[in-house]
Amino acid sequence: MNESELLTRAQCQEIFGLVQQAAQAEGVPDVEAMFGAGSSALTRFANNTIHQSVAERGRYISVRALIEGRTARANSNRFDPDSIRRVTQDAIALTRLQAPDPDLLPLPVQRPIKNVDRFFPSTAAATPASRASAVRDAIRIVESASLTAAGICATNQSAFAILNSAGLFDYYFDTLAQFSITAMGSDSSGWAKETSCDISAVDTESLASRAARKAADSTKPAELPAGRYTVILEPAAVLDLVGQMFGDFSATAIDDGRSFLAGRAQDKLFGENISIVDDVYHPAQSGAPFDGEGVARQPLALVERGAIRQIAYSRNAARKAGAEPTGHGFPLPNEVGEAPANIVIAGGDSTLDQMIASTARGLLVTRLWYIREVDPYQKIMTGMTRDGTFLIEGGQVAQGVRNFRFNQSLVELLCNVETLSAPVRASGEEAFDMVCPAMKVNEFHFTEVTKF
Repeated sequence: MNESELLTRAQCQEIFGLVQQAAQAEGVPDVEAMFGAGSSALTRFANNTIHQSVAERGRYISVRALIEGRTARANSNRFDPDSIRRVTQDAIALTRLQAPDPDLLPLPVQRPIKNVDRFFPSTAAATPASRASAVRDAIRIVESASLTAAGICATNQSAFAILNSAGLFDYYFDTLAQFSITAMGSDSSGWAKETSCDISAVDTESLASRAARKAADSTKPAELPAGRYTVILEPAAVLDLVGQMFGDFSATAIDDGRSFLAGRAQDKLFGENISIVDDVYHPAQSGAPFDGEGVARQPLALVERGAIRQIAYSRNAARKAGAEPTGHGFPLPNEVGEAPANIVIAGGDSTLDQMIASTARGLLVTRLWYIREVDPYQKIMTGMTRDGTFLIEGGQVAQGVRNFRFNQSLVELLCNVETLSAPVRASGEEAFDMVCPAMKVNEFHFTEVTKF
């Protein structure tokens, strides 16, 4: 397939033609339009029963005008000719009210973009019955362990395009499947989650078994004292915590002084075993190969053997720095600038079982939540463990333990990584996914035991 039935290339061109007509009638030659369409379906379950099945289908149009160094944007979810004309007129009226921006760049022109194919017909064709069948089998596994299951099974397809009067036309469409399950006992819980563009790659029964096993193994949790521990973070926990720092790999954030990389964007901050790239073309990644400005995404070597190597540049940030844009900008106008979007953390040759076996005493953490920033410069984060926290003794998982609150610097954490597993596509508390390994980390700082 080379286009989506939700929003075809021909439809994009036709709609943009109407936008241009409306803009030209107002005497405005420079205009940009973004179009999006999506179809999502969700099956939700709790107490070992499906209790909700919903579906949603929608479209949006976002028009931006440029007039004498001014720009503004207006949005609508209506695509009839009158509505397209009105949203274009609204964008123009808002633009004329703005103060001139001396940093505003002209519309970008078309540049080559390497396309990626992330549309799977089987995901798009998933039905309420097929999702219910997957949920039913997962519930049976959890129920057979005398536990209670809750979670979601979701499928989505979407299309997105950006066009402008300078001749740019970028187009992308994909699918995504998601399955998340929590198994709950009277004093314990376990969790597992996976996403993929291809629904057949999501093994719901394996996820249910993993969640049930964690819940069963963490019953009657012991209470350990707070302090510094050797910790094995499963990939979801790595995503939840380490994923908090990548908005700082932004030229605009550094220039504004709101990034922990300000003043040290070329320093060696992490351990030798830490290398991180941003790569939209990685086979386990997802998302469009262009950014909100229509610029092709370039792979970035963010961290190489512990040293900061590259950061993301929008068009404006690149112009100020005398650099090339990297294709990580957000739609204009915005105050954020840019950020990496397709994080891949290099792994090692250890397995999770080997990490556990090599640990005399430590903790195994399934995932984290309620994560907040405490110190932006040292990137100290606080949050809590949940849904499967275990004591490791003598190289074996000994028992479940009460959850902890932590206060942990990400800079310190990435200096204290002892071993890494192979990287996998991970899903966690955050809305985004990353490709990352499990990490065995020394001196992880837990500050108190939680009350639940």
